[in-house]
Amino acid sequence: MQDKILSYNPENSNKTVFVGMSGGVDSSVSAMLLKNAGYQVVGVYMKNWSRDLPGMKCPWAEDLADAKRVATKLDIDFRIFDFEEEYHQKVVDYMLSEFQKGNTPNPDIMCNQEIKFKLFYEVAKEQGADLIATGHYASSDSKNLLKAVDQNKDQTYFLYRISEEAVASTIFPLGRLNKPEVKQLAAENCLDNAYKKESMGVCFVGEVGMHDFLKEYFPVTPGEIIDRESDQVIGVHDGAVFYTIGQRHGLNLSGGLPYYIVDKDMSRNIIYVSRNLNNPNLWTNKLILKDIFLRPEYDKNGEIVPLPLSLDIRIRHRAALQSAKLTLDQEKSQAVLEFTHEFKRPASGQSAVFYHEDVCLGGGIIA
Repeated sequence: MQDKILSYNPENSNKTVFVGMSGGVDSSVSAMLLKNAGYQVVGVYMKNWSRDLPGMKCPWAEDLADAKRVATKLDIDFRIFDFEEEYHQKVVDYMLSEFQKGNTPNPDIMCNQEIKFKLFYEVAKEQGADLIATGHYASSDSKNLLKAVDQNKDQTYFLYRISEEAVASTIFPLGRLNKPEVKQLAAENCLDNAYKKESMGVCFVGEVGMHDFLKEYFPVTPGEIIDRESDQVIGVHDGAVFYTIGQRHGLNLSGGLPYYIVDKDMSRNIIYVSRNLNNPNLWTNKLILKDIFLRPEYDKNGEIVPLPLSLDIRIRHRAALQSAKLTLDQEKSQAVLEFTHEFKRPASGQSAVFYHEDVCLGGGIIA
């Protein structure tokens, strides 16, 4: 494992790295590895959300305490950046607006774009940071955003919209490690959160599910569930805003084969479902993308390589890469991806991310 870890370099002592510390094991080990490599390390807890929800206490205070304990053990400076107002404006309001339109946005991607690799980066620089670091599973060669060695944990799907400037100023200490190795390092070095359970669900409110979170902002508005094949009303839902295309759970429709949501009419608050797995709304071999974020060329061993027309595409985190032909409009604001075979259609609002070999070249929002 030693050859995968940042090596000590006395010249690193001239560089100050602000590392985002969430209280979890990944960011804690990242801070430890940076200090062991000789950097001047400052741990930063980003306070993005502190509101409790019915039946779910926001874990921010516990996470902050865990991060502080690790910083104390590592004997590094520790600060709190309060980004709660900006987070609500840039991430939560965006997410709610997209759901209201009938889309299924990804708040983690927007958080990385607007908060962790923009606002955090800018404030850290103002306070004397030469570099920033996070506990993401990704890599960088200071020019390109690269996949992590652990393909099961690789998080470049969530990072594809961060700026080239931020990539060039970010260290990803876990890029060459896998999750078991990270936990082993935490245990060997007696970090208090070595066995802390990973948080799931909405990225900023812990274990609560998205459906429950949205009910805090949108009223329950019963509407019809209509069978697409028979055109018959077969059930009632809580409100079209709470459901996504392709969803099969949470519909409370009993008997026989499962139903899948194949369409939504937001203006009439209707959900259309089908038991037919061959329903054309469930499958596609073409995606139209908007809000393109693109690195038109990248550095490969010192050679500037233009964006290839054929790319590997990831349409969900941990989904297998699929080859597709990319066609951009003249303004590069929209794109069409044409695949060689059909696959289950992802929900609008999700992202399709572009790769060539190990380089993440950008992506776009599925229209």
